[in-house]
Amino acid sequence: MAASRRGQPELQVRLPSTPNLAAVATLPDLPPIHALFLINFDVKAGYTISWKASKPGVELEGVVEYKSLPSGLHTVSEDLIYFVHDGFAGLSAFVNAPVEDSEVRNARMLAVGVLVPLSYGRLGRAWRHAEGLKAMASALATDGKGTGLLEEYWEKNQATTEQTAPSEPLESPSITFQTPSKTPQGHFRKRSASDGAALLAPGHRLSPFHPAWSLQKLLDTFGPLIFPIQRAALLRKRILISCHAPVQEACNFVYDISILSNIPQPIFEILSPHSPPHRLRPLFSIGVHDIPFLVEDSKPRRNDSEPPDNNPEAGTGWIACTTDSILAKKDTLWDVLITMPAPYSCNAKHRVWPKIEGPQGLSIKATQRDLRRFRSLKAGLARLQAATSPGTSPTTPRTAPLLTPQDADEPFLSEADEKEIVEPLSWTALAYNGFMWWASAGEQARAEQAEETARDAELLAGLNSPAVRMEVPRSADLSTSIASLTPAARRGSTATALDQDEARTELAIIAYFHRFTTLILSTLADIVESTSDDDDDDDVEEEVETESEGRGDAALLPDSGEEEMDARGIQIESDALARMGLDVWSAADAEFVRAVVAAYFGRRAYVEGKGVEVCGVRVC
Repeated sequence: MAASRRGQPELQVRLPSTPNLAAVATLPDLPPIHALFLINFDVKAGYTISWKASKPGVELEGVVEYKSLPSGLHTVSEDLIYFVHDGFAGLSAFVNAPVEDSEVRNARMLAVGVLVPLSYGRLGRAWRHAEGLKAMASALATDGKGTGLLEEYWEKNQATTEQTAPSEPLESPSITFQTPSKTPQGHFRKRSASDGAALLAPGHRLSPFHPAWSLQKLLDTFGPLIFPIQRAALLRKRILISCHAPVQEACNFVYDISILSNIPQPIFEILSPHSPPHRLRPLFSIGVHDIPFLVEDSKPRRNDSEPPDNNPEAGTGWIACTTDSILAKKDTLWDVLITMPAPYSCNAKHRVWPKIEGPQGLSIKATQRDLRRFRSLKAGLARLQAATSPGTSPTTPRTAPLLTPQDADEPFLSEADEKEIVEPLSWTALAYNGFMWWASAGEQARAEQAEETARDAELLAGLNSPAVRMEVPRSADLSTSIASLTPAARRGSTATALDQDEARTELAIIAYFHRFTTLILSTLADIVESTSDDDDDDDVEEEVETESEGRGDAALLPDSGEEEMDARGIQIESDALARMGLDVWSAADAEFVRAVVAAYFGRRAYVEGKGVEVCGVRVC
């Protein structure tokens, strides 16, 4: 398996057939909406729905006015808010415009929002309505009575009986590598980058307002902390991001983290049938009115085979953001709390990092291995951008500046930053490094560093190949990213090579994290499989011995459930941790491996840390 990963065969990505370009140029590719509404702020009654249109059975009153307008929006001039409600993805465009009207305190605050079915994807491709919603909100802020444009938008985009959502769970597109002529030993699995992690073919791009445009900003905001966040997401923890208005960036981060923690489709079959869902449920913006839902959702299931309300994701992990600080104080509602810095912190003398903690204030930091991996990732992205175009299309927003090779060579974190967000080097690691440097004159340390660098390089290898095709199944879970690949012809005949590569970095980031997930799970799957084979051989030997010794010794065999569970345990050595790209010295990474093995393989793991033995005696 390791050999096949190092081989890096030719990357092949196949895109779905492009529809008629003339039709695409004239018809807006917008998902059908099931509700359109206008919310105004009344100085006496608060937020009220002043205009609405919806399909039968869609509830709006008492729901969307709270979900569309989280706390603190009065401090900003505009915002985009994502939320989910009863099988629908919601998007609202908020405007806070100054007006000469004392009755509204010289400020008109309103939001125009839509509901689209979640069956079209993690956000139902709702971001495609963002431009239209922002335009209507701005117009209504000037003329509050001009609701005719709302009626026109509803008639044009409302769902019809002929428009049916996909009836099956959408599968995930994947990047596939050409299989080498000689089949490698062990498990050979195709690398996958679901939900748009595949590279874009020439002539396609991500839509404007697509949340994936914030991926580079995500890395710059969290730095090495993105890796412990991803590990928590892989364990399907309940992750809450406590932030301030505006919330568009936090909602984008919710989407990004959910995408990065997907389980790639080609390794579904190696996991236990009772493993957690293959994606982390994104709830996007939530508030105090969602507390009853969160409490009910956190209750243990009575029957795992029958989830509440026939929802397979009910009672599983989620990720959401909130501006209500009271949710951050209720540590029974979440497993991991991410506290974002205040907006004014960007002017601070020293950088203020997001704070990650568990219940009871347990601090969560990146490991030393996370720090080295992050530096390798930034350097790889800089090389990728240098190999493609140095600029961006004016039609597509980018929330982070392009990297340069010079940026990659500079340390991303200062010494003070490392002390704040990275675990300190343990005394055991210091003793080991000092001993090995003395015993091998530094050769052992250089060899381990070279091997680690090679593993990190594999995760980005091949992603800058110009000849790529995207392979997408007939149905794909969260076709949001794939469906949002807009043909360049829509922008006219002036499309250049600049547009063709504009989203390559964002999608390469997704591919990187999905490869990292595949590396962890496939390595553990090989260990579980080899251990199972050894257990089968031992069972046969014990059976033969039992028959030869007679029934008198049968009472000596273990009969307790706990001992049987111990017999099914697997041993994870430090070399395996290194192959998975984890920190061999970190207790947090060891606990992560134990949790992953239990969740995805139903086994008990015993993790052996690295150390030094002298004459067979472990000294550290």
